[in-house]
Amino acid sequence: MARTDTNRSGEMDVFVRVVDLGGFTAAANSLRQTPSGVSKLVSRLETRLGTRLVNRTTRKLQLTEEGQAFYQRAQRILADIDEAEREAASCVPRGHLTVNSNIPFGMLHVMPLLPRFMREHPDITLDIVLTDTLVDLMQARADVAIRAGPLGASRLIARKLGTSRMAVVAAPSYLARFGTPKHPADLAAHRGIGWTFPRSIRGWPFRRAEKIEEALPPPVARASDGETARQLTLGGIGVARLALFHIGPDIEAGRLVPVLQNLNPGDREDIHAVYVGHAGPLPARVRAFIDFLAQHIRIDDPSLRRGADGKWKVVGDK
Repeated sequence: MARTDTNRSGEMDVFVRVVDLGGFTAAANSLRQTPSGVSKLVSRLETRLGTRLVNRTTRKLQLTEEGQAFYQRAQRILADIDEAEREAASCVPRGHLTVNSNIPFGMLHVMPLLPRFMREHPDITLDIVLTDTLVDLMQARADVAIRAGPLGASRLIARKLGTSRMAVVAAPSYLARFGTPKHPADLAAHRGIGWTFPRSIRGWPFRRAEKIEEALPPPVARASDGETARQLTLGGIGVARLALFHIGPDIEAGRLVPVLQNLNPGDREDIHAVYVGHAGPLPARVRAFIDFLAQHIRIDDPSLRRGADGKWKVVGDK
């Protein structure tokens, strides 16, 4: 049967009331309608279905065999609608949640929190996708995405989770082999770790004489994500520019060494949780996850300082 613009659930509700209350008048009173209006609605329903549902007598209504089957099915459908509305309106977070995060932030800050989140919200099931590829939330059917860097104009709503400065780094093995660049122009003779996807910044910024200039070493390898770039850099393959929230422990442990730090402009990369804006209230499961991240993630704009022992320290990160 072809679908129409008829309010079928409304028709079912009226028909079930007629049967439950035993007549058109009682049903009309409960619905604040006229008996004739209720009777006409049931007649239109019978016409649309092409079958008689009730046999009308002066004393009572008698369901036909088709009417009895329709009545039982309508009861179940209306009960399902009521349950769906109760679940949707419930303030208890439940249902399926899909989260998309860039790989470094997801591994370091989101993944360790997920066991606690799942314990606190046992009625939520979760898909977690880690990728540095910028995804369309609607096409990917993602509820929440974690994004680092500037946000373009869109209908997405963003909640800031933290901010992190950037640093140009290389492994000690690389610097022993190729030397340490002293000026941005020296990078032209070095080996860089680049990206397989477009970046909004063409070159690495450096501050010289109160001006910002850009320089970029020719890439000897390209990475699809921040964690791969970190691993390439740790392996001594080249020089990279990465966020301190990601490589801070490597710097403090001496596995990576900042270079040209005296010319670092101190630019920051903001991290946001973004989600699609809704005309109505945000689903409880999405609100619960975003509030949980905002409560437990603290990235306090880390910066680098050199101690008296000559070792680099990350200051301000959690």
